[in-house]
Amino acid sequence: MTPPPAPGPAASDAADRAAATAVARTAGADVPEGVVLLGVRHHGPGSARAVLAALDAYRPQAVLIEGPPEADVLVALAADPAMRPPVALLAHVVDDPARAAFWPFAEFSPEWVALRWAAKAGAEVRFIDLPAAHSLALRAPTGEEPAPPTVPEGVPAAPGAGPGGIDVRVDPLAVLAETAGYDDPERWWEDAVEHRGGADEGDPLAPFAALAEAMAAIRALHGDGGHDQDPVREAHMRLRLREARRAYERTAVVCGAWHVPALAGRTAVAADRQLLKGLPKAKVETTWVPWTHRRLARASGYGAGIDSPGWYRHLFTAADRPVTRWMTKVAGLLREEDLPVSSAHVIEAVRLADTLAAMRGRPLAGLGETTDAIRAVMCDGSDVPLALIRDRLVVGDVLGEVPPDAPAVPLARDLAREQRTLRLKPEALDRELDLDLRKDTDAARSRLLHRLVLLGVGWGEPARGRDGKGTFRETWRLRWEPELAVRVAEAGIWGTTVASAATAKAEDAAAHSGTLAEVTATAEACLLAGLPDALPVVMRVLADRAALDTDVAHLAAALPALVRAVRYGDVRGTDSAALGEVAEGLALRICVGLPPACTGLDADSAAAVRAQVEEVHRAVALLPDPALRDRWAAALRTLADRDETIPGLLRGAAARLLLDDGRLDAEQAARLMGLALSAGTGPAESAGWIEGFLAGGGMLLVHDEKLLALVDGWLGGVTAEAFSDVLPLLRRTFAEFEPGVRRTVGELARRGPSAVRRPGGEAAEPGLPGFGTTLDPSRAEAAAHTVRLLLGTTTTTDLGTHGDGGADDD
Repeated sequence: MTPPPAPGPAASDAADRAAATAVARTAGADVPEGVVLLGVRHHGPGSARAVLAALDAYRPQAVLIEGPPEADVLVALAADPAMRPPVALLAHVVDDPARAAFWPFAEFSPEWVALRWAAKAGAEVRFIDLPAAHSLALRAPTGEEPAPPTVPEGVPAAPGAGPGGIDVRVDPLAVLAETAGYDDPERWWEDAVEHRGGADEGDPLAPFAALAEAMAAIRALHGDGGHDQDPVREAHMRLRLREARRAYERTAVVCGAWHVPALAGRTAVAADRQLLKGLPKAKVETTWVPWTHRRLARASGYGAGIDSPGWYRHLFTAADRPVTRWMTKVAGLLREEDLPVSSAHVIEAVRLADTLAAMRGRPLAGLGETTDAIRAVMCDGSDVPLALIRDRLVVGDVLGEVPPDAPAVPLARDLAREQRTLRLKPEALDRELDLDLRKDTDAARSRLLHRLVLLGVGWGEPARGRDGKGTFRETWRLRWEPELAVRVAEAGIWGTTVASAATAKAEDAAAHSGTLAEVTATAEACLLAGLPDALPVVMRVLADRAALDTDVAHLAAALPALVRAVRYGDVRGTDSAALGEVAEGLALRICVGLPPACTGLDADSAAAVRAQVEEVHRAVALLPDPALRDRWAAALRTLADRDETIPGLLRGAAARLLLDDGRLDAEQAARLMGLALSAGTGPAESAGWIEGFLAGGGMLLVHDEKLLALVDGWLGGVTAEAFSDVLPLLRRTFAEFEPGVRRTVGELARRGPSAVRRPGGEAAEPGLPGFGTTLDPSRAEAAAHTVRLLLGTTTTTDLGTHGDGGADDD
């Protein structure tokens, strides 16, 4: 690129004088002629304003920015009107997309301001940090480092970086704040930089000279103290800086303030090249991806030490009176939530914030003062509205946008096309999506979301649907996170479209599944995701595994998912006949093998099998073959009738399932309970039977006095020594009852023989506590009339009796 023409003589002289002033103030550092080093705090609005003022004053022909050189080809997109920050540069290894790094840019990032300025001024832009090909190759392979992708330390800021976001183990801002007498580096930074306003209008480069001098002093005192890659990175920066000096008369460098002394010092070219010699290298790809304020504020992954990106954005964009404008935003938010906030509240909050700032010796009210004022004036001292303000304003849910023509892997382009077609716009805010699978668009949305889940792209997760809406309803909770771009790049190894990639991933998952349950889960996912091409492969693996697996526990764990898959296939119009045949075969084998598999189990194993038995019971009820349901009932009856070789927990659970299905009447249930609670059965075994039998709910004891009498009589006969052993089991069982059921059972037991029919006795006071023993015809008629009105069966006689003005009008 041919360098743009230099500005006029007056502007050039002014720029040269400003540059000379900056050089003179850099603590003796030998800054090359024609270069200004703009040391910044990454994502600092004060640094961003200072960079903009310095670039306007110096008018460089080239702007060098700390970042991966592979992104030089993407610089032009920064000037695209469709590019809206926050955004991030993404670099990933082609053969291992999980090895990736982000370089985020917010609207208030100095690097982003420099990019925009250079695009407007026609200046050359180059990224000068260590190439991503080297920094990513220096990382361990993903198989050895399962941690999620993060920014390489110091590029431009690292996980665990200090509050300044500067990539060093010695936090320079903390050192400077302590030197200035502050115990909070953030507060010092706000007072020294963010609230300076136009204090340096006479010399826009003065703040950078002062910060460079401070960093030079800290590095001289503490040593380089940075990350292990810092010497290599700074060597590469110096080489790129030398190249720019040979091509341009005026060059500006925007980098982390920590690196300024290293770039200003004299170092031999050969020494720098020696540091870079022999570095590992990987093939990488780069692109722009959307980013979020919430991701900037996150402590894990790429946090950069920014606790309040929404507040920082406000400070950068508010032309004047930032506190007043902030209070107005807060008031608007609280009003949207129907909280009573008036203009008088705003006025008083601004006055209080200014007063607090003056009392604390601050040049301007910061986030702490505004928060205290909002709590006192607008929130009546409550922290509940403050949590909303922090979530919506201090952090914010801003999601950036990237032009459609930005480079992307084919899978990402296909996903973007699907999102546009189905009108599913990625959003940073949590969103619930209700789908009606009978509609073509909603069914297609469901297939897309299920395919992404299969690929490990967690854009949405299934949520519990609304009760009573049927199986054709589906609810998703959606939230787009920036790192999903890496997941999409990772999934690109499976195919170039979402459908083909999900198909290949499903086939591979089935072939490498460790258990039969995992294969059935994959089969279910194939039906939910609408992957007919993958289903035959998965079915072959499923049939082979099912034929060879003889463990009833494995079969029981696999059946529920398989039956759900058959059902979902019907809802979505998918042919699932083959799955139905396999499900019926698994159910038959479970019926045959269940009783022997339940023999001689300990307490923990019995509890696990009980949960599986209940799952299989629900699954068999959904299968269409009545003969299969009869076989299952016979297996349960075998369990219920067996002796103590089968744990009482399982025998009681089997009896309850049969009772609920109407395959066991009350007399038969009472006989089984009587046997389980007889004197010849140990107390612990009897308590286990009770736990299994009553797990379905306690209303049975309320309505069946005979069963309650059996339990009450057995419990009254337990010895004192055994009572302490059975009490925890009984408390756990009765704790699962609803409060009203527990209260009623307790009342019936408290009333003793008059309310509970003992074996061989009669109840003197039938009925429930609080209810009469006989029917009151007049009160019953009033209730019956209301029921007839609801059912629409009211007759003319009824209206005459209970109509307007009637004596019995209710």
